Amino acid sequence: MQRKSILLSGVALATAFSALPAIAQESDSDRETAVDRVLQKVTVSATKKKDVEDVQDVPIAVTAFNADTLDALNVTTIEDLSFTSPNVSLDDVGTARGTANFAIRGLGVNSSIPSIDPAVGVFIDGVYLGVNNGVVVDLFDLESVEVLRGPQGLLFGRNTTGGALVVNTANPTDDFTYKARATFDGPIDDDRGGLNSTIQATVSGPLVEGVLNGKIGAYYNSDAGYFKNLYDGDNHGEAQTAIYKGALEYFPSERLTFLLKAEYGDSRVDGPTGQNRSYFDRDSFDFSINNPGFGESETILSSLRTDYDVDFGNGQITNILGYRKFTSDTSGDIDATPFTLFHSGSELAQEQISNELRYAGTFGKTDLTTGVYYFNQTVDYTEIRNLPTTRPAALPASIPWQFYGGGSQDHTVYGVFANVDYSITTDLIATVGLRYSSEEKDADVTYIRPRFECSVVDGTCPVDGNNALLGALGATEPNGFSDGDDWSNWTPKLGLQYFWADNFQTYGTYTKGFRSGGYNFRITDVGVFLGQIVPQTGDFGFDEEEVDAYEVGFKSSSEDGRVQFNGAAFLTKISDMQREVNTAGPSGVVQNILNTADATITGVEVDGRWAATDSLLFTFNAGLIDAEYDDVRFDISGDTVVDQRDEALELPRVPQVTYGFGFIHDTDLGDMGSLVSTLNMQYRDRIAYTDSNFGWVQGTTQLAADFTWETPYEGFAVSLFGDNLLDEVQVGNDTQLPFPGPLSNGVQSPFQALPGGGTFSPLKKGRVVGVEFTLAR
Repeated sequence: MQRKSILLSGVALATAFSALPAIAQESDSDRETAVDRVLQKVTVSATKKKDVEDVQDVPIAVTAFNADTLDALNVTTIEDLSFTSPNVSLDDVGTARGTANFAIRGLGVNSSIPSIDPAVGVFIDGVYLGVNNGVVVDLFDLESVEVLRGPQGLLFGRNTTGGALVVNTANPTDDFTYKARATFDGPIDDDRGGLNSTIQATVSGPLVEGVLNGKIGAYYNSDAGYFKNLYDGDNHGEAQTAIYKGALEYFPSERLTFLLKAEYGDSRVDGPTGQNRSYFDRDSFDFSINNPGFGESETILSSLRTDYDVDFGNGQITNILGYRKFTSDTSGDIDATPFTLFHSGSELAQEQISNELRYAGTFGKTDLTTGVYYFNQTVDYTEIRNLPTTRPAALPASIPWQFYGGGSQDHTVYGVFANVDYSITTDLIATVGLRYSSEEKDADVTYIRPRFECSVVDGTCPVDGNNALLGALGATEPNGFSDGDDWSNWTPKLGLQYFWADNFQTYGTYTKGFRSGGYNFRITDVGVFLGQIVPQTGDFGFDEEEVDAYEVGFKSSSEDGRVQFNGAAFLTKISDMQREVNTAGPSGVVQNILNTADATITGVEVDGRWAATDSLLFTFNAGLIDAEYDDVRFDISGDTVVDQRDEALELPRVPQVTYGFGFIHDTDLGDMGSLVSTLNMQYRDRIAYTDSNFGWVQGTTQLAADFTWETPYEGFAVSLFGDNLLDEVQVGNDTQLPFPGPLSNGVQSPFQALPGGGTFSPLKKGRVVGVEFTLAR
């Protein structure tokens, strides 16, 4: 009832805003202010039509950022966008730096297992990233970012049940331009680490006037480590990242354009900064680990976009060919203590190729977008676990005791789609869309068991036969399995959109989404007790997740665009929900991917802005979510039975409340230039992290400020900024461990008592302040 009142009030306010006349306002000078730049029309490419559309005209719940807004918000990574939109959590899981843990409207993943498909799809220059690893990348030289809330299965394919993140990097320019930036930041607290330095630059312009444009860019980050490890007093969180970019845009004719983009990235970082909350208070940055760990990764990402204008329907044929190769090696202290209880390492090799061919055109009252899609990726993953405390006394000293396993998977997707927007009248538009997807996965999985050293990535881990090391204990158990499965589905979309005025529309949509089934590369649910082996139970794989999503919303603005107010209400029904059920066990952390339950998620969200003057702009957003299980079919509470206790648990990754506000103020300093001040605050409610609710992440209020002096020297600016100014403690995950500590008494959990163990909780940075220098033309 409360949410309905909020939505109705929002529609009333939207109607009032749409009636506001254009107000002539005098500027202090003829110069373009920061507010003017942010107020420029923001366009989106998410509808995949021939021409980009005004974000206020599309019937989609989307938050879009142009380059000026991204600069004003000091956005440097995808994770920064978590605190700009309602009901959005774009977190790094913390286990391996750069691994996405994204959730939108309560749908996401909560592990780093590379064989589970993302629920929030990430698309860079039209290329879908097939795994969560290496996704939370450093961003620079961007043109726009679009955060689409809710399932996007029609135009973006399967595995976008939560939403989609569309990142568009800047294209080569027709005129010679350059931009260089140097940033230096770090903690101001004496008991924390050192300096974080970033240097980036791009140069762009015509190589052959009117025929060929080019661009090159480079980015280098060196972080001395934000945290202090209480084990040895050393800085932790050290990182070095280098990214190199290049782009060519070729115009062989007025109708035909080729756009080639390529990027190479190399990263060397410390392992996770794990806090064990059975030893340290969860509201502190204290931690002590005896294995600093490491993470090394390389990324190659490229795309070739071809656009050809055709007379048929005054349309355009677009083809996007994409390629990505990602490799990484990691080591981490998972027990998060100064003892060697559970240390883990991994190897990952992922390679993908994709192609989308589509047509977009207009035929009278009909806008048509249709196309075909192909995607293939191979994923190879090795996990190594060192668990010396589980070593059986009966095992001869000559036999090593380490856990090895993982999996390899070949994944192929075919799709065909069509979307029609039909103007029933000039103001009433109907949307009908349909996508057919066919998907196949073939996997070889090696159980993560005590065994002799092997590597799935190098092809030396066994799949057939029995475990030779466990055979020394008199146990007989298979090494793993090989299996394959396929899924095919129709994804429909129906919608109505009505423009009550040029600047006020309402819409309603229904769509279905799917997240494909697959296989778990982290099968560890085996107990070793006095030589007795408890084998893996259950089926080899897990089935697909199905989502039915209903949404109604409105978008409104004043005639001059200085006031915007948008809102949406949604209902999402999830069937066969895919969950990575985390429990503690003799093998450390047991993570089973299962279809656990059916659930319903409802919510409302609003966002908008108000330019009070030519030099002052306010922004705001708010979201409310209610989520509950309808039917639970697996013991997610961990009490060995499936009953009402399971249904009463909170769904993981669902903050009940998010809200935020901010402002941008531009002060004219006359001959001294101008001062642009930005302040943004975003609150996110606490969330359960694990299905059992033993793991949870506290709520946070993130406060960020930026003061930029745009000097009288054209293109030169100096900024002072601060992030997480309230020094709030946040973590990438909160997974329970079997190792008890002095605080293992249940007082740490707001949901239920922590059963005799701690948690692995990778810390994120606290308060950071810095200075930035920018030179641009």
